[in-house]
Amino acid sequence: MKVVIKKIILLLIISFLIQVVCNTETATSQNYPSGTSNNTVTEVRKTKAGRSTEKTELFLAAAASLTDVTTEIIRLYKSVKPNVNIICTFSSSGTLQTQIEEGAPADIFISASKKQVTTLEEKGLVKEGTKKELLINKVVLITPADNEKNITSFEELSTDKISTIALGEPSSVPVGQYSEEIFSYLRILDKVKPKANYGSDVRQVLTWVENGDVDCGVVYATDAALADKVKVVCEAPVNSHKPVIYPAVVLKSSKHSGEAEEFLSYLSTPEIENIFKKYGFEVE
Repeated sequence: MKVVIKKIILLLIISFLIQVVCNTETATSQNYPSGTSNNTVTEVRKTKAGRSTEKTELFLAAAASLTDVTTEIIRLYKSVKPNVNIICTFSSSGTLQTQIEEGAPADIFISASKKQVTTLEEKGLVKEGTKKELLINKVVLITPADNEKNITSFEELSTDKISTIALGEPSSVPVGQYSEEIFSYLRILDKVKPKANYGSDVRQVLTWVENGDVDCGVVYATDAALADKVKVVCEAPVNSHKPVIYPAVVLKSSKHSGEAEEFLSYLSTPEIENIFKKYGFEVE
């Protein structure tokens, strides 16, 4: 009798286990698309997981005058393309051009002047068809906020009341090149040069004026707008220099040219154009 009872109990246990296994398999099969095996779906999940963690690094070389606006734009782009990490280098356009020529990693270059991009094009370093004239800026004369010398115009820079002027280094800093064009237009370049303190980029020029280290300086309107400790005296005379145009390009050496072109396209969206305008740039 005891043997019979044991057999009955054993059969009940086996029946229960079989039922549990069947229910589990039914529930599992309902989680997959029709006609897809469990093994296939597992592979799909692995692929999706792989893509979600895949990161792309883009190296952006940009003119120093773009530091603040570009930092904000990249922060926004992270919400659009979370897997794209943009690493920025901000400096004078001429310095960036030289670094690119020497093989520094860069996917995108945004210059404060056409000159540097044209040179890179002539050397075959720009991906064909990617150049876009992105922005326009203005050149302004600034003084420390108190303007003790009571400077009112570019023409006054040749007079004895001005002893020190902060300028970008003309050989590598576009705002320095524009400044020399202005002084040549006004026929005062020879009188201004002995007073010049040359900065490595436009932000250094701005800092010198902010700190009162010089009587005045020449910067972009967008840089002056960011500083509370300077006063804008005037804009450069009309037609006194080449238009300040910011071209953007993807470089031929880019390992992620598709993603780089996507970012350049993003810079022309209405939302981003409004951000450029907020910082004082004109959009091409």
